[in-house]
Amino acid sequence: MAKQPLLKLDGFLPYRISVLANTISTTLASAYSRQFDLRIPEWRVLATLGGYPDSSAREVAQRTAMDKVAVSRAVSNLMDQGRVSSAIDSGDRRRTLLRLSADGEALLARIVPLAHAYESRLLETLSVEERVQFESLLHKLMQQASLLSNQTVE
Repeated sequence: MAKQPLLKLDGFLPYRISVLANTISTTLASAYSRQFDLRIPEWRVLATLGGYPDSSAREVAQRTAMDKVAVSRAVSNLMDQGRVSSAIDSGDRRRTLLRLSADGEALLARIVPLAHAYESRLLETLSVEERVQFESLLHKLMQQASLLSNQTVE
C-alpha cells in the first residue's frame, strides 16, 4: 500500500502562491526578454529604481525579496547596458546609490504600460468586489508573512 504524501502541494498555499508568481513572472519575462533584452531580476531592479531612485543594492534586494547575489548580477548587467548608473553616497561613503540612467528611464517608460496592460488582463477575471477583497487579503497575508519571517517555523 502506497504511503500518503505528508504534504499535498496542490493544496498548500505557499506552494500555490509560488507557482502563480512564477507563472506570472515567466510570462512577463518572456515578453521583456524578447522586446527589451531583460531578465526577471533586471526588470525588478529597473522597476524598483524607477520608484525608489538612489537606493542601494541592499535596499533593492529588501524591496524585491530577491537574493543579494541576483540583485548584484542584475545591477551589473544593467550598468553594462547603460541602463543604471551609480554614485557614492556623500553622506555615507561606504554606500553606493543606484539610479536609472536616461536610457533606463526611457526603457521603463516603454515597459510600464505593457506591465499595466498585463495586470489588467490578469485581473479581468475578477469582479470589482473580488479585486477589492483580493487586495485586502493580499495585504493581510503580506503583514502576517512579515510577522512570521521574524519567528522560527514550528
